[in-house]
Amino acid sequence: MSCALIVSTSEKGKSFFVDLIKTVGISNTVTVGNGSEARRILNRTDFDLVVINAPLSDEFGHELSISISKNYNAGVLLVVKNDIADAVSSKVEDYGVFVIEKPLNRQFVYKSIKYICVSRKKFLGLQSENERLKVKISEIRLIDRAKCILIQYLNMSEPQAHRYIEKQAMDLRVTKKEIAENILKTYEM
Repeated sequence: MSCALIVSTSEKGKSFFVDLIKTVGISNTVTVGNGSEARRILNRTDFDLVVINAPLSDEFGHELSISISKNYNAGVLLVVKNDIADAVSSKVEDYGVFVIEKPLNRQFVYKSIKYICVSRKKFLGLQSENERLKVKISEIRLIDRAKCILIQYLNMSEPQAHRYIEKQAMDLRVTKKEIAENILKTYEM
């Protein structure tokens, strides 16, 4: 992780989290004092981690944490008083927001931030894999459509159509997807 946003009305809270986040290995931190400032800066800058020390001066902070979690790829840590932690957690946990309670234990906060970093890295990897698989499925569908066209118009069997597309791709040194697109252009028009 490389960039963190700390949202805290309290200067003491800001300095606590800045110091702690540096020990995790995040050297670039930005601090703001309320939810409005946080929303403005989030529209301009990508953050890997957002720490919200609730309550904020202009809102409590759980709506902000949900918004960040839904709209950005940042890990979100919401810090609340211990008497309301369970209630707040039940509102935000479905959105992937981590909630910890005050008073803060430095070691626990450190481990929580490390856990968020690991979870975020895993999530981004899965998201990338998901996109790659979507592209692959789209390509397979396209090739299957081209095979159906060959079967329908040229009376080929499925293995013959498959072999035709593969051979054309090898002979012309292009992908099977490009061959399939050309077949579709030729016969669907």
